[in-house]
Amino acid sequence: MSAASDTDKILEKARPQIDLWLAKFPAERKQSAVIPALTAVQEENGGWLTRELMDAVAAYLEMPQIAVYEVASFYSMFDLEPVGRHKINVCNNISCQLCGGDEIISYIEKKLGVKVGETTPDGKFTIKREEECLAACSGAPMMAVDGHYHENLTPEKVDAILDGLE
Repeated sequence: MSAASDTDKILEKARPQIDLWLAKFPAERKQSAVIPALTAVQEENGGWLTRELMDAVAAYLEMPQIAVYEVASFYSMFDLEPVGRHKINVCNNISCQLCGGDEIISYIEKKLGVKVGETTPDGKFTIKREEECLAACSGAPMMAVDGHYHENLTPEKVDAILDGLE
């Protein structure tokens, strides 16, 4: 199967979600749906964006390819390389650091056997990055796993969260 047909299939699966967003904007402002379009396509592609998928989004939204690349490379929620089934982002801002965030990052790295920016050999987890701030300072230290916030972390809580994922 060619990459083009894979891209077409992924875009076709994401199209209903993209079209829901397109309906919220004036027809001449299709590009306003670029973030939800990229999100939908990324989800359909196992959590990451290829250049072909970004080009397909650009064509569908009738916008320059470079504009789509700029959005995809700017926002940390988009991945331009393959990632694990579960994405872990750990906050490293001052509140989290003061409450043990560095120890949580070290614990997760040791537990999974990979460093920040790496994926486990089984493809289950990617420790995406240490985020500058995930805006949950009152629950420090915290992490987001697949976009879901987990606060007041301890090694035991990390174990329960990660061990509970398929």
